[in-house]
Amino acid sequence: MPGPFADPIALQHRLFAELSAMFGQEVPLYDKSLLVNLVCNRTVCALLGRRYPGFAVSDEQIEATSAERHGAIRIGRPDEYRWIGRFFAVFAMEPHNFYDMTALGGKSQPVIATAFRSRINPEHRVFTSLLMTDYFDEATKQRIDALLAGRRVFSDRAKELIERCEAQGGLDDADAESLITEATQRIFKWTGQARGHELYRGLCEAGFKIAADVACFESHHLNHLTPNTFCMDLYTSAMKRCLGELDDDTFARRASTALRQLHDHADRDWMTLHFKHLSRDKIDALSEREITDAELASIIDNLVAELTQRLHAADLDLSALNHNGFKDFTEGPDVATPVLLRQDAYKALTEPVTFRHDDGTTTDTDHTARFGEIEQRFYATTPKGRALYDQCLAAHEANRAADAGLAKRDFAAYQAKQAEAFAPFPKTLAALLDLGLAYGKYSPTDAGRAAASIDTTDLNQLVARGFVRVDGLRYEDFLPFSAAGIFASNLNQYGTASTAAVKPDYSPQTLEEILGRDIIDTDAAYLGMQAASILDTYEQLGLLGRLDADERERLERAAHPASQPTATSR
Repeated sequence: MPGPFADPIALQHRLFAELSAMFGQEVPLYDKSLLVNLVCNRTVCALLGRRYPGFAVSDEQIEATSAERHGAIRIGRPDEYRWIGRFFAVFAMEPHNFYDMTALGGKSQPVIATAFRSRINPEHRVFTSLLMTDYFDEATKQRIDALLAGRRVFSDRAKELIERCEAQGGLDDADAESLITEATQRIFKWTGQARGHELYRGLCEAGFKIAADVACFESHHLNHLTPNTFCMDLYTSAMKRCLGELDDDTFARRASTALRQLHDHADRDWMTLHFKHLSRDKIDALSEREITDAELASIIDNLVAELTQRLHAADLDLSALNHNGFKDFTEGPDVATPVLLRQDAYKALTEPVTFRHDDGTTTDTDHTARFGEIEQRFYATTPKGRALYDQCLAAHEANRAADAGLAKRDFAAYQAKQAEAFAPFPKTLAALLDLGLAYGKYSPTDAGRAAASIDTTDLNQLVARGFVRVDGLRYEDFLPFSAAGIFASNLNQYGTASTAAVKPDYSPQTLEEILGRDIIDTDAAYLGMQAASILDTYEQLGLLGRLDADERERLERAAHPASQPTATSR
């Protein structure tokens, strides 16, 4: 009989800690970007401590809160993709959503994808793309397939450990450590070694840099490993200052604006969303201080001055490192609209590569693919909320297309135009929930449990009377349009059309057949978590029996579906 198995979530944390250490050795700018983020997050916490006396977060707590990572890898062959799915299953990570990156119009790329993560409170996720070689003309497809057929990413040892986990239901610590070593020393390790130089050049020149990155390299190397930030605009301004793209005066203006906006938006719901290590009771127990405009201006001026001085330190002189600058604008909603996620990145690095040829000779050149993404996550939207988001995003994209250089020329004007496009969206959790635009998690309060009798089952009334508390569910997934924008900005390529005689159509079933398992539909998952929390709240308050029969059936069906629905393309 096997010994006790290691906890898969604990293994997941170990895996991503090791991947982060590996990526930091491969890309020094990544480690430095983490330091910039820590410095900025300290500044955010200092400001919040002035608004909420008693609020304080240590560096250890900041690191724990921001230690989660979102990675991205690109896979070349269907059999490799199935092994990747089985690998992540060892760490309690399952496929969530189907993303068709071939169907994004001018931003299309020749890949389809899913995201591997845990179902409940995920802290790590990996956007995992599969190159679809039938997206290409037959001759190019055959060349890519032939090149991919010769590589071997998963060793016999890695496969043995994965199969052992499947057979016995887990791994002991020693076997788990061996599999993590396989991940960092082989599966995800950047080697700078490549094959098929002529194919590589042809794909890049034709606009298929992502395909070249997949087809010609020896591993499923990480394209990025993304931390979270507490204030996106403060971080991006600090990175641009450290990279030499902003002078001190411009940085101070942008940082001051970002901190003022954060002060205005950081209510208790915002705090609960961003500081997962603090309970809602602790956040609610914090007092809140009225700060005059003059006092706030003075506080922000002092914080920005301290931050500016810190960014001048030698350890944050990022301009001396290998870099290609920072993106001009952040993907996602405007700063005041707390839904889904905002993403930004330092641009893909130019790194040395050696191509090996069949005759034993080599060609030394360079490759540009790996970039430094950052993200800030907000509330998960319902289908109604996502439709409104897409409408606002379309208006924003139209404005941006009309003046493509505005973000770089006049950032304040760019932000104003973006805010105008997203004006139809509510800016508070209460309004988002009231309009059915976001998902919530409900729970009874002490006052609700202590109430002698409650004369309503209306959730909004129960929340208003203090009998029920609601927190927003955080969005744990991806935005394909934003991801495509990140790809485009980093690779200086805005998508490329299929060269196949007839462009193939892909569906969730395409990827499910490759994986050998269903893909989780996250809309159903978020709805299920919300429904389960509502049912539990009614039960604890003694109201379940008074619930309308149809409403109770609807909630129970959402909370306990007979089978998990197949994901739809998002």
